[in-house]
Amino acid sequence: MPPPPTTSNGNAAAPPPATIPLSNALMTKLKPAKIFKGAVEPTPPSTPVARSHQGPRHITAITFDDRGDQVLTAAEDETFRLYSCKTGKQVLAMLNLLLVTNFDIAHRHLKTLYSKKYGVDLPRFTHRNTTVVHASTKEDDTIRYHSLHDNKYLQYFKGHRGRVVSLEVSPIDDGFMSGSLDKTVRLWDLRAPTCRGLLNLPASPIVAYDSSGLVFAVGVNHYSRILLYDQANYDKDPFLTITLEDPTLTLVSYPPRPIYMTSLSFSPNAKYILVGCSGDAHYILDAFEGHLLAKLEGHVGLERRRIDAPQTIDPSKGNSGEEVSWTPDSKYVVSGSLNGKIVIWDVQNLPIRSGVVDLKAHPTRLQPLTTLDGHPGPSRCVRFNPRLAMIVSAGAELAFWLPDQSADNEEIAKELLRKK
Repeated sequence: MPPPPTTSNGNAAAPPPATIPLSNALMTKLKPAKIFKGAVEPTPPSTPVARSHQGPRHITAITFDDRGDQVLTAAEDETFRLYSCKTGKQVLAMLNLLLVTNFDIAHRHLKTLYSKKYGVDLPRFTHRNTTVVHASTKEDDTIRYHSLHDNKYLQYFKGHRGRVVSLEVSPIDDGFMSGSLDKTVRLWDLRAPTCRGLLNLPASPIVAYDSSGLVFAVGVNHYSRILLYDQANYDKDPFLTITLEDPTLTLVSYPPRPIYMTSLSFSPNAKYILVGCSGDAHYILDAFEGHLLAKLEGHVGLERRRIDAPQTIDPSKGNSGEEVSWTPDSKYVVSGSLNGKIVIWDVQNLPIRSGVVDLKAHPTRLQPLTTLDGHPGPSRCVRFNPRLAMIVSAGAELAFWLPDQSADNEEIAKELLRKK
């Protein structure tokens, strides 16, 4: 029998962590394990901002590092806050970038750095867990490359002439891309301050990479088109143009209310494209031919800020854009909702379609596998951890969701009693 593996200091190596396959039973047992009530600073009631926001400030975006060890939030109080997914504790709070002395840092319970100059939105971890790129909300439309370790900017990416509304990092290298209200997509490299590619579009775009990093998608609202490009030939025409058209909307009103796309994401297995929308439905498309496969229903869209606010005639982005995502195994989709619920759909049995795309073919209308209660306020941001069985959701507060194992213990005890 071979000896157990040892580390360099002679101690026995720790066994590899156990992996838990995601299942319907596990997904229905997710419950809030920790809620951070101070994740956003309250707005002083006398300020005009408080009145314009019509309620408490929100976390606007969240991002995991590659290993799923840390999650970073950006909020309307113009802060970054870094949390450990393993300990459930806040690691770092940064009120974006007015430097504090080392003496001040040493005498604080948390490292807090104050400034309100640029604002923060759409933070995205690079492939290092100490650096992020993020968009700005005021002063200018520059994208900033930020070191969390020593709180300084490493690079500025200038060029956009409108607010950046979509930002994604390549899964394979130091490239990233951005979509802006100036109706352009820009392709960047962390090592150079100037963009290496530019796409001009007829409306403001949203962007996404596939899991290989070789293909990227650009969604164009008002035209209901999703354009797929070869990363190596982005200056050529898209190799596939998908029309997003839902014939079931005519059953609700005629003419149907337009779809407003707020996010795109390829499934980790690269077979599907998840289209997040501000209305009461998200969509799943076939990534190879563009067939509309499924319509995800059962949540309340985030087009409005509050559930008691009236719906506008024309669709808009609202607070949507960060609320829907895949699980790492491509089996489930998780989403937030205006009513604070966390909605989970089982997408393991999507229909198979091939041949010419029929825009009049109705998609499969999927209802939630489960709807989870417990999140305080609108669940504006929802992401599944890339490595751990964990959901992070955010709105006016931040919540970590973990499977509740108590039910399993009860089932084991019942089984033992049966055997006796």
